[in-house]
Amino acid sequence: MFPVKSIFAAIAIAVSAPFTLASAAYAQGTNVIVIDRTQILTQSKAGQDVATKIQGIEASMQAELQPTAQQLQAEGAAIEAKTANMTPEAMRADAALKTEVENYARKANEFNRNRQIAAQELSLTERKALIDLNNALVPILRDVVAENNANVILDRSAVIFSDEATDKTASVIAKLDAATPTIAVTRQKLPTQPAQQ
Repeated sequence: MFPVKSIFAAIAIAVSAPFTLASAAYAQGTNVIVIDRTQILTQSKAGQDVATKIQGIEASMQAELQPTAQQLQAEGAAIEAKTANMTPEAMRADAALKTEVENYARKANEFNRNRQIAAQELSLTERKALIDLNNALVPILRDVVAENNANVILDRSAVIFSDEATDKTASVIAKLDAATPTIAVTRQKLPTQPAQQ
């Protein structure tokens, strides 16, 4: 849900050249501060607000799909009951049953398509909410950088060691909570595509 790519990128940087980065930074007199992005996302009011709203949107999507899922389950059980004692030849010979099975298969395919669309829309919604949260975080990070006369911010996941004074996560969370305690999160929709013929 949260920016996994950023975390993987930070890990890649940490693995590829942690000692070079640290020695170069100290050699040039660079003031480095550290933040824990995961902690900011999970402990800030805005991050918790986003998570709660995403969960609500996901629950709403599941509620939309639930009646169709239940209907398909009932129809599938009814078809199984009808065909339980029938031979394959008798099933193929029954035109009404064949039509019923074809209609069931069409509805099941449509339901699966709708479920995939809902999953994609949830992913888009999460992505948009995280972009908005990150946009709210940028001025906060600039303030923390200025207050600490820093030149570089590193994510905790990319750092092997830092002292407590270098970690500014609590300051970032406090400032973000004060400036932006909530983030507007709305369900993102996929663009509708014309039906294929």
